[in-house]
Amino acid sequence: MREIQVSEVTALVRKLCIDANYYLPADIRQAFVDGRAREESPLGREIFDQMLENCDLARANAVPVCQDTGMAVVFAEVGQEVHLAGGDFEAAVNEGVHQGYLDGYLRCSVVGDPLRRVNTEDNTPAILYTQLVSGDKVRITVAPKGFGSENMSAMKMFTPAASKEQIVDFIADACIHAGSNPCPPIVIGVGLGGTSDRAAYLAKRALMRPAGQRNPDPLYAGMEQAVLDKVNASGVGPQGLGGTVTALACAIKPFATHIAGLPCVVNIGCHVTRHAEGEI
Repeated sequence: MREIQVSEVTALVRKLCIDANYYLPADIRQAFVDGRAREESPLGREIFDQMLENCDLARANAVPVCQDTGMAVVFAEVGQEVHLAGGDFEAAVNEGVHQGYLDGYLRCSVVGDPLRRVNTEDNTPAILYTQLVSGDKVRITVAPKGFGSENMSAMKMFTPAASKEQIVDFIADACIHAGSNPCPPIVIGVGLGGTSDRAAYLAKRALMRPAGQRNPDPLYAGMEQAVLDKVNASGVGPQGLGGTVTALACAIKPFATHIAGLPCVVNIGCHVTRHAEGEI
């Protein structure tokens, strides 16, 4: 049994909140480069150039890559051989978000109640998913989620009789109808199966897959490509101003489900689909 002080969790979450907002993942930046090479619109290519410049300026100057520094979504994989000491784990995570957003001069966008709408002024509470895994380490991923893209989420409870083509059409239509709202070119996360809530979790988790990585299952790899083909044929283009590259990547995460159901959730990531991860 390995003992980890929750103060270490706080320190890691603080760092990851800042890193995720300042430093765009290398796979997303490379997707910009690849997308620019495919983009046929002169204006679209100019937008890609601006996206690359913005990404590089944020890294060089240690400032947020986007003014919407998102709601902090935290995925924690806790080894079953770990003993967390010194306080409450969830409180330690939220303290890390509190410190990271204030120390990093990140915009605080969270309201404490969905109807009263009073800002908590430190971007807490975080959305925390905790999973017990084997081993004696704690691995944490912080994925700030802006709401221009989050508001474009879509869900459909298909019947088991639904075809692959119907599912592809639903995913693609959700992305096309989103238009310029999620700041395209977008990253598309899809959860397929489980229950409605599990599918939503899977869709968010799917956004963490490296942009250039294909699904290892040929069935889902083919569906992902079909979605990309439809979305990129829509003409929405970079920032919704027209072009041939509306989506950078699509990732589908399937899960077992009930014989009577087939939940599907689409979660869209903006062009700065951010996350940072670390381990204690």
